[in-house]
Amino acid sequence: MTRLDPPGTAVPCRRFVARTPDGARTVLLSTPLPGTDPGRFAAEAAAARHLLGPWIAPVTDVAEPTGAAGVADPTGPTSPTGPTGPTGPAWYASPYVPALPLPVALAVHGGPLPEATVRAVGAALAEALAAAHSQGLTHAGVSPAAVLLTADGPRLSCFGAVRAAAADGEPRTGLPGLDPGALAPEQASGGRPRPPGDVFALGAVLAFAATGHTVPEREELPPALREVVSSCLARDPADRPTAGALMASLAPPTAHRTVLNSAGTLLTPGWLPGRVIAALARQSAELLAAELPELPEQTVPAERATPARA
Repeated sequence: MTRLDPPGTAVPCRRFVARTPDGARTVLLSTPLPGTDPGRFAAEAAAARHLLGPWIAPVTDVAEPTGAAGVADPTGPTSPTGPTGPTGPAWYASPYVPALPLPVALAVHGGPLPEATVRAVGAALAEALAAAHSQGLTHAGVSPAAVLLTADGPRLSCFGAVRAAAADGEPRTGLPGLDPGALAPEQASGGRPRPPGDVFALGAVLAFAATGHTVPEREELPPALREVVSSCLARDPADRPTAGALMASLAPPTAHRTVLNSAGTLLTPGWLPGRVIAALARQSAELLAAELPELPEQTVPAERATPARA
């Protein structure tokens, strides 16, 4: 079990790269932060099963806080045989692919990401949000740390991280692990999560990727991204673009562009900086080299161990 996020970093949920005890599956395991409601976290994670698409970290397994079998508890006593006990925490699992949280990617790169990378990340995540919003769903946890970069594109994770931390209608300021710069004003004052709030949060993510922080001065943003990012960060939700319109603004027009492939046109070879690619390769190599713990040997009953007499 390995923490995906460096110690001391602000994250909306705790994430681990974990293997099942037999080594058959490697997953990205997400658990709620201390002080959050584990039952609500599990309910939001279960709802995230309906969020589908290439830029969503799919939720394949969800454990209620009373415990479930399959993956060892990352925070409780070591369980080399696999299932958590009846007091295991809430968690959900996604298939593992080598991935870096966006803040880690900036640290590896040594600063803000190139404009082409920022544009590709934004188009892909806007496409993911547009699909969710068309189903009447709101992510409500978009933040820099919730974005994972993989070799073939970004992934949204940490579903329910914000809504698990406070009941609907309660103020959401000052929550552990939440970047206040990614929280829309209407949600900070206690409003229910809505699609325009996701767009505001995505604007903060793009600002972070381009400048290193979520609340930059307008002049700090790259000129080509200044207008589109600023529109996402409008205080009035009615002044923000829809996720679909944002996707169209970030993806360049092509003769064959469609709603389904517009983000993919930006994910060409070299879309990620070399240092980020190298870090992904190291993560993959370290995982492959990690030794699995030995499983306890099964005891053969004496009557079966004694050879039969002729």
